[in-house]
Amino acid sequence: MNNDKRVRVNRNITSPQVRLIDMHGTMLGIKPLIEAVNMAKGSNLDLVEISPGANPPVCKVMDFSKFLYEKEKQDRENRKKQKAGVLKEIRLNPRIASHDLQTKVKHIEEFLKEHNKVRVTVVFRGRENQHRNLGEEILNAIRDNLSSVGIVEGRPSMMGNRMSIMLAPAAHAAKPAAPAAGKPAAAPKPQAPAPAPKPEQPGA
Repeated sequence: MNNDKRVRVNRNITSPQVRLIDMHGTMLGIKPLIEAVNMAKGSNLDLVEISPGANPPVCKVMDFSKFLYEKEKQDRENRKKQKAGVLKEIRLNPRIASHDLQTKVKHIEEFLKEHNKVRVTVVFRGRENQHRNLGEEILNAIRDNLSSVGIVEGRPSMMGNRMSIMLAPAAHAAKPAAPAAGKPAAAPKPQAPAPAPKPEQPGA
């Protein structure tokens, strides 16, 4: 019985003739459908239509259950590669407001959780080029805010009037990047640790 509507098997194959491949991968040429089905049954296997667009369609003698398993496995691998291959880019102004930066950070976090890489770029215009340290502080702040879901690949790079970092999903990272020494200029500040309690004074 054909459990996969996309693939025809045995007597569900509609063409009266097929181009037959045996279980060893040998091309046997064009055969009547009934002869090909009987050959498959004689080997306790199935006749699977692997190339329905050909004329006549190409069919192979094989284990249909194993065929479906391998096909599903390959489909999963292809979907995984497609997800992993997407590169997103977020562009920022060095004078971006704090709440706008928080919105950008949320977008980057969503991309990383979807297993995408993200290039974060600060674009300097005019006099902003004199304050490139602001761009580095912003990128460091983004890195620190997203350390649980992403990791920076390499150091911030400068090309023309653009400063960039590349963030990869944390699942693919060896270890998280070290936090920056300076305080971020335009990002939510991390909460300071609670002060240690003062030792009790001995009674007089």
